[in-house]
This record gives sequence, structure tokens and C-alpha cells, in this order.
Amino acid sequence: MSTASEKKQGFWREMIYNNPVFGLYLGICSTLAITTTLNNAIGMGIAVIVVLTVSNIVISLLAPITPDEIHIPVYIVVIATLVTVVGMLMQAYTPTLYSTLGTFIDLIVVNCIILGRAEAYASSHNVAESARDGLMMGLSYTFSLIAMSLIRQILGTGLLEFSNPMSNQVIFSLRLIPEAFVIPVFTTQTGAFLTFAVLAAAVAAIKNNDEKKEAAALKAKADAEKAAKAAAAKAAAKPVKEAA
Repeated sequence: MSTASEKKQGFWREMIYNNPVFGLYLGICSTLAITTTLNNAIGMGIAVIVVLTVSNIVISLLAPITPDEIHIPVYIVVIATLVTVVGMLMQAYTPTLYSTLGTFIDLIVVNCIILGRAEAYASSHNVAESARDGLMMGLSYTFSLIAMSLIRQILGTGLLEFSNPMSNQVIFSLRLIPEAFVIPVFTTQTGAFLTFAVLAAAVAAIKNNDEKKEAAALKAKADAEKAAKAAAAKAAAKPVKEAA
């Protein structure tokens, strides 16, 4: 039985190792474009979580009865329908956020993360596993958006700010960097690429470090087993020599 510590470690490993943006390099276009504010990041993240989770469930149910020749068009229709519903709900209840995100809501349909998980995972797994995969990938994507938006918003404007997406009322607004020291380039696409590059490099470094540790542990285990076998063989051969 796995402990709470192991589950927590597994959760964060999935957030980092299977991160669709910084680890698998999927969905980068929308990530670079909309991560100027925390509001945008959370709004897009929630939309993707809903579409990804529900589409995985529906596709898991449809996959066994869908001919191989038309499974991609079927998946796209399912995803497009869900995106349309989510877009209509956002337009009705969060019009400001919807107008800010604009075309990128519709582009969820062709987001590589959504279609990729449908094809690579949901189509060959049961509903429960597919739902979990969709939720974890959606959370991981949202984690990426929030990380990038926090860096860009704070460095580019000096503010840490979040508003109610329904009423546009500011929930909190903290100035962390004086106006004279902000770096406006981080509010532009150049800043987006810089932020993405640094975070992607950090994730790659964490992966490489863990892989080196695992390789060293395996080598140490193999060496220990080899030494134990050699000692056992030596011990077994010693009585033979004494008898002779």
C-alpha cells in the first residue's frame, strides 16, 4: 500500500515529468499567448481541464464501437462540441475573460494535448483511468500556465493581481516590484519565450538529475549483487580446497 508521502511524490512527478508544456512541449502556442495575467491562466486552465477530462471519458466510451478509419474525425467532433459548450458558458458568465482569451478558446479543439491524450490514452483505457489521465494532464497544463503568468505578470507589471472573472471585481492586488524596476518586455511575446525557455530548462535539469541518481542507484545495486555473488562463490569454494 502506498503511503501519503509516496502519493504526494507521485503527484508532483506527474506535474513535472509528464508536464505537457515544459516536458512534452505540447500546447505551447496558447501558453505563450495568454499567460500575461493570472486571470487568463486560470480561466484557460479550467476550460482545458473540463474539456480534457470530459472528452477522455466520452472517447473511452466510444472507442470500442468506433471504426479505426474514422476515429480521428469522431474524436475531433467530440472535442469541438465540448469546446463550443465551454465557450458558450464562458461567454454567458465570464464575458470579459472570454473576450480576452478570444480565439484561443476555439483553438482548444486543435490543442495537441487534448487530441493527443484522446488518441494515445483514452482510446485504449477504461473510463476511470481516462478520467484520471484527463484530470492530471489538465492540472499539469494549468500548473504551467499559472507558473508562466505569475512570472510574467510580476516581472512585467510589478503586480500580483487576481479578479473575479464573473464580476471583474479585484479580489487582491499586491505590488511586489516598484514601477521603476519592472521589466515591460515580460508582457510581450519575447518575455513569453524567455519565461518558457527558463522553465523548460529547469524541468529538463530536474529530469536529468533524477535520471542520473536512478542510474547511479541501479549501478550501485548491480555492483553490490555482483560482490555478493563473488563472496558466495568464494565461500563455497573454500571448503573444497581445505578438504583437498
